[in-house]
Amino acid sequence: MNLFETNSFLRYSISLKILLKTFLITKNITNMRREDAELIQILKVKSKTKQIVYDQTKAVFEEIKVILDDISKDYNDILKDEDSRIHLAYNNKSEFECELKVAGDLLIFSMHTNIFEFYRAHNVWKTSYLQDNKEASFSGIINIYNFLSDSFKYYRKDDLGYLIGRIFINKDKQYFVEGKRELGSLYHQFGNFSLDKERIRNIITSAIHYTLNFDLLVPPYDHVKIATVEQIVERFNTSKMVTGKRLGFKFYADEF
Repeated sequence: MNLFETNSFLRYSISLKILLKTFLITKNITNMRREDAELIQILKVKSKTKQIVYDQTKAVFEEIKVILDDISKDYNDILKDEDSRIHLAYNNKSEFECELKVAGDLLIFSMHTNIFEFYRAHNVWKTSYLQDNKEASFSGIINIYNFLSDSFKYYRKDDLGYLIGRIFINKDKQYFVEGKRELGSLYHQFGNFSLDKERIRNIITSAIHYTLNFDLLVPPYDHVKIATVEQIVERFNTSKMVTGKRLGFKFYADEF
């Protein structure tokens, strides 16, 4: 074999090895895709949908912050000649929590950072909207809590607060609200409305309206008739006394 033939043979051998290696890599990729096709699909559809839901929920929460601040300023302009203790005060606590003080009450808005799906018995599954679009069931949640402002002012750690409403937002910015009285009766048809600024403001004002009409009841006598020395000392020193608007009463999801 002369030099030319030797070089040709070497080039041929190298090309053959490259082709074989390429074939093996392609085969492995094909096998991997076949084995992991379901996981890839989950990532492309389900996981991607959840990221979109998170972005939509976060955008709504940022709008809530702006609207809470606007409401506080608007109301205070009207109440400027009234007792300052009935004024509103907005406070941006963190990226995922903000609050609005309304006279003696505190409304806390809290966004959960995870995405949820409704449990199978939930009435929302009866809507045609979800029957035709399962990915629309993944929702972000913004919770609305009502506390007494004095609970935080005097650091009464054992005081009770109440979840008065929660907003569900999906990938299409469709929403509905589960809540007490004014909140729960306003928006309940998932898939019919997109959550815009006007609807957000309506939810907030409904929460304020409910809170101002959700009065602090005197607890039953038998619930408070016995006290320890430590409890009395703590009450005198730090104003610590377990307080809640329905202390001693049951607070049902469909009450009021």
